[in-house]
Amino acid sequence: MKDDELLQLIHPVVADLGLECLGIEYAPSRGNSLLRIYIDAPERGITIEDCEAVSREISAQMDVNDPIEGRYTLEVSSPGIDRPLFTPAQFERFTGEVAKIALNLPVEGRRRLQGVILRVDGDQITIDQDGVEFTVAHDNIQKARLVPDYVALGLAPEKPKGPKPGATKRKPNK
Repeated sequence: MKDDELLQLIHPVVADLGLECLGIEYAPSRGNSLLRIYIDAPERGITIEDCEAVSREISAQMDVNDPIEGRYTLEVSSPGIDRPLFTPAQFERFTGEVAKIALNLPVEGRRRLQGVILRVDGDQITIDQDGVEFTVAHDNIQKARLVPDYVALGLAPEKPKGPKPGATKRKPNK
């Protein structure tokens, strides 16, 4: 089953619970496939109870429709601080933020990009990586995530400015 078909099955169930389905990651496998569903409630954030409720409802829906052959593991997750980006609208929502993008096909010789999301025009996403603009088609994106600013979030110490501790200044030769 394709991701689009799974999304058509999952979106209404999540919406009925008053939540937003950001997207899914489906990794088929012979032994045990993985279906990960990312949910959000932008006004308040996601709770464990939200994940449990979605898991119960999706499990029931999957039992009735049986869209995945064989065994699979269902995971329901909040987007977290390194939020995955699935749609052009999600990229647009986070314009100005830094994203890490893995591509299906190289753009200007690169399969991985990391930079500030500058703009979204239809399905074209433009990012600035070290002063160079790259524009990629959304359907060429294999995976994308925001890159959190751990310092701004208070989760990492600020990098000291100036010379490194223990560094000595050299005098120019005359």
